[in-house]
Amino acid sequence: QLGWVAGPVAMLLFSFVSYYTSTLLASCYRSGDPVTGKRNYTYMDAIHSNLGGIKVKLCGIVQYVNLFGTAIGYTIASAISLIAIQRTTCHHNNRGKAPCPVNGNAYIIGFGVLQILLSQIPDFDQLWWLSLVAAVMSFGYSTIGLGLGISKLVENKEIKGTLTGVTIGTVTPTGKMWRTFQALGNIAFAYAYSMIFVEIQDTLKSPPSEEITMKKAALVSVAVTTFFYTLCGCVGYAAFGESAPGNLLAAGGFTNPYWLLNIANLAILIHLVGAYQVYAQPIFAFVEKKASKMYPESTFVTKEIEIPLFSGSKPFCLNFFRLVWRTVFVITITLISMLMPFFNDVVGLLGAIGFWPLTVYFPVEMYIAQKNVPSWSTRWLCLQVLSLVCLIVSLAAAAGSVVGIVSKIKTY
Repeated sequence: QLGWVAGPVAMLLFSFVSYYTSTLLASCYRSGDPVTGKRNYTYMDAIHSNLGGIKVKLCGIVQYVNLFGTAIGYTIASAISLIAIQRTTCHHNNRGKAPCPVNGNAYIIGFGVLQILLSQIPDFDQLWWLSLVAAVMSFGYSTIGLGLGISKLVENKEIKGTLTGVTIGTVTPTGKMWRTFQALGNIAFAYAYSMIFVEIQDTLKSPPSEEITMKKAALVSVAVTTFFYTLCGCVGYAAFGESAPGNLLAAGGFTNPYWLLNIANLAILIHLVGAYQVYAQPIFAFVEKKASKMYPESTFVTKEIEIPLFSGSKPFCLNFFRLVWRTVFVITITLISMLMPFFNDVVGLLGAIGFWPLTVYFPVEMYIAQKNVPSWSTRWLCLQVLSLVCLIVSLAAAAGSVVGIVSKIKTY
């Protein structure tokens, strides 16, 4: 949608803003002294310590709505990859001579069942291995997509695409505007890690201080992901131009070799299994903590039943409230995903909703409050201008994504 100029520039700008504000957020993990100060275990705790008041509730609403929506997006994406595996295999077996009807809802339900089981893992830090596997899978399918894109580019013997993106005539001027805004939302979603940034920082050991470690991790992760995002995006656009599908690996961008495409989509699925849990755990922890405070005497809420698993291993802790609540959560996500399977539009809306408040506004405001940045000073003005510009971009992206969702619902 953005073309050869605005596309890469937007990627780089979003990456810079995300990294810069993440360094501000890392500074707010401890209140007072950066080494010995009071810990803020969650994003909302950091808001409470540095800003307080109504902003704590606003942060909580935006953060958890975004986490909830991200789980929906990942469920839809998992079904898309599973559908692609079935369809690619079917076309290979019948050599493209017969249609390959696929029931996406069956895959959404299957993914939901798996998440119900994984959701019973009690603590966030017990998922470190799942996150590691997800990272490896992400690197794997990105590399496969990049390789297939280069192969397609060599086959075409030309570089496709335009400087300004989709041309007027292919779409109306209004349509191009909305799709451009939605594209910005998609890019924003790609950098939407701030909502779990503090929760991840809370799992780090010190020394060195969590702030130093997290800033280094943010720099490396943003640099690596931006490199892959930009490289894969540019190669895909050069190979397909304006006809580039929303999902190069699962939406018909490539058809052969089918086994390599299946490996890539399987890697996407494994990545999403882990990513779903990483984003759902803060919601689980928040609700369970609230329930424990409200009903401290309830055995249904607080009692942990130890179930021995293997000799020498820790017993599995069963909690009936956790079992029921997390199961209901996953079922709700699954049902919504079945009703609204529009991945790109949903992702664009999520990126728009979460980017400005969670990635920019709250980190900036907390940093100003914690460091006592004087009002109307040069630094204060620069931070406020950054926040205002990102607000405008987020509003535009949200509008474009809503238009896309409404148009898809009308034809669904």
